[in-house]
Amino acid sequence: MAEQKRFEFLEHTADVYIAAYGRDLAEAFENAALAMFDVMTEVATIAPVVKDIVEVAAEDEYALLYSWLEALLVKFDIEDMLYSKFKILDLQKTGEEFMLKAEIWGEKFNPQKHTPKVGVKAVTYHMMEIVKETDNVTLKFILDI
Repeated sequence: MAEQKRFEFLEHTADVYIAAYGRDLAEAFENAALAMFDVMTEVATIAPVVKDIVEVAAEDEYALLYSWLEALLVKFDIEDMLYSKFKILDLQKTGEEFMLKAEIWGEKFNPQKHTPKVGVKAVTYHMMEIVKETDNVTLKFILDI
């Protein structure tokens, strides 16, 4: 059986419109993160040598997706880190909120190694979708560039 496509870039006039796929919500969140970093540079050039933990919480799954991607973008902006490997350890509803805990792997940005593609300014809620089907989740979201 062929491996499922992890993400694709969709048509959009000004920003980057992404569809990320997974067998479940956690895998789709991992692939959404991979897609975001692929917008910035060629993810194949990012060695997964530094491990970190990211934890976010939000009121619903849409806000959780936004918070997840925003936390990764902030790590890039503040710590100059690029990531290429993501493992969601926990993604669940706890009381009134949703929470996510993940391990992420990457390395410091090196302009000689990581050719910049496009700068991502922000994650947006515009046109954000979460579609859950049996054994398939699709996330659609726009990155402001």
